[in-house]
Amino acid sequence: MKVINQHTRLIDQPKAFVSQLFDTLATKNDRIWPKENWPAMKFKDGLQIGNNGGHGRIRYTIIEFEPGCRIKFKFLKPDGFYGTHELVIESVSEDSTEIRHEIRMKTSIKGYILWITMIRWLHDALIEDAFDKVENQFLSENKETSHSFWVRCLRSIYKRKLSKTKQV
Repeated sequence: MKVINQHTRLIDQPKAFVSQLFDTLATKNDRIWPKENWPAMKFKDGLQIGNNGGHGRIRYTIIEFEPGCRIKFKFLKPDGFYGTHELVIESVSEDSTEIRHEIRMKTSIKGYILWITMIRWLHDALIEDAFDKVENQFLSENKETSHSFWVRCLRSIYKRKLSKTKQV
């Protein structure tokens, strides 16, 4: 099955300012990834082409990287995901920048079922939270996208599983 999933957000700031945030991705001082509420994005040896990493159970390798502009990953896990996801920062005008995240993949039947029942919902919420985090760097009042009932249920189940795993 073919999956294309795209999120965009217009930030009312010059690209130079937004790009500074991009340089913190997957670091201790990450100002893009919403690691406060989601599994952190981690790469053992930093953001470099060929490095493997991921967040939570999602694993990928960096296949393209232009600091301050874009990074593209190839999925390694979950099984049944064959494709890429990419984060791009582009200037729209002197005073505005578009951030975009896009998944382009083919899935096995099992991967597609996993995508439509769980991962898509969680992914969409995570990306909107990341975009909120970026935008909030430039706002006086924080923006917070609300999560659907299904996302709240999935996150609750995941947190319970995680706490049980840590108790063992």
